[in-house]
Amino acid sequence: MNNFDLSENFNKVFIDSVMDLYFATVQRLALNSYDILKKNNSGRKRYMTFYQELQLSSVASKQLIKATEDKKERYRHILIYNFKVYLVMAFCVAVVSLYSHFTGNNNSVVGVTVLLAVLVLRQADFGIRTTHGLASIVGIFGILIAGPKLSNMVSPVPAFFINVVCILLLMILGCHNVIMYNHSTFVLGYLLLQGYDVTGQEYLYRVAGLLVGMVLCMAIFYKNQKNRPYRRSFLDLFREFDINSARNRWYIRLSLVVSSAMLFMSLLGLPRAMWAGIASMSVCLPFPDDCGERAGKRAAFNIVGCLLFVILYLVLPESMYPYIGMIGGIGVGYSAGYAWQTAFNTFGALSIASGLFGMPYAVALRIGANVFGAAYTMACNRILPRLAAVFEQRREQVSE
Repeated sequence: MNNFDLSENFNKVFIDSVMDLYFATVQRLALNSYDILKKNNSGRKRYMTFYQELQLSSVASKQLIKATEDKKERYRHILIYNFKVYLVMAFCVAVVSLYSHFTGNNNSVVGVTVLLAVLVLRQADFGIRTTHGLASIVGIFGILIAGPKLSNMVSPVPAFFINVVCILLLMILGCHNVIMYNHSTFVLGYLLLQGYDVTGQEYLYRVAGLLVGMVLCMAIFYKNQKNRPYRRSFLDLFREFDINSARNRWYIRLSLVVSSAMLFMSLLGLPRAMWAGIASMSVCLPFPDDCGERAGKRAAFNIVGCLLFVILYLVLPESMYPYIGMIGGIGVGYSAGYAWQTAFNTFGALSIASGLFGMPYAVALRIGANVFGAAYTMACNRILPRLAAVFEQRREQVSE
């Protein structure tokens, strides 16, 4: 282990939290870009407002710059794009700093979880009555408060069952509209809270921070969704659960794959089991045909990111190590696709892990966890449907 003092390790936890938030924020902007572009796609010439351009993803911003013929207007788009990259970075730093100030450095991940939930709930609904959606938010934050803590208090096998139940409930409560990819927020928050466990007074601060975030999310959700028409109630989320539906099978598949990936890491005595869980969550998409390409990119570009990190680690002075994560964050902001965003996102995670385990072990662990998570998820995507088909066949034979 390198001879970093305690304050430097806290700084790295903070920067890692900022990078997790920044990466997820960039992905959330990508989901917003389509609607913004569609609204501005008409037969007559229209210009986006400054605020609308700030909400575009890197892909959409680069497409806009490339499609603009007027040189003055193109420079305007380039300026706004660069401003957005650093604005998002500054915003993420401010949010994590605020939560770290009130809940402690080890709870900076709470700021990540809360802001990601806010970004989702300001636009996405749960497909149920708005007032009943408030109950879903209470349930989600209740799981985030209790689930990660409980799983860290027991041995790996009981923790596996706790994780399966908690992740499945998160999926049922918050992921009815699969297109919104809400699981990338709620399940990610669960895994981060589990990976950065705290005890004693720090856990009480964590609970307080999550409760404040819950109230904030409820207020924003109700304000933005109160006039939305509805057909379902809160209980319908559970009444309509059908193991034969594609959506619910995805819920079950993701819950089992993510939880078992972390189980295997824990049984092997390896740290950072959440890395394998996050990799599996990222690859286990609602539509199985999309998983292969995602798995390849997840594995390959984690290796690329680790190699880039090693170069920076060897070239930069030790005093700059805590800021390698920030360099990765800027890279994420300028990246137009999942592959390079994944590569640059490794910087923040490796920055803190290198201080804890040493650089060579941290890099090997990062590559191993992500390659394993991606490959394991692909194997499960092929095996689990076949097992389900066999089970269904036998059930029909028994019923006959």
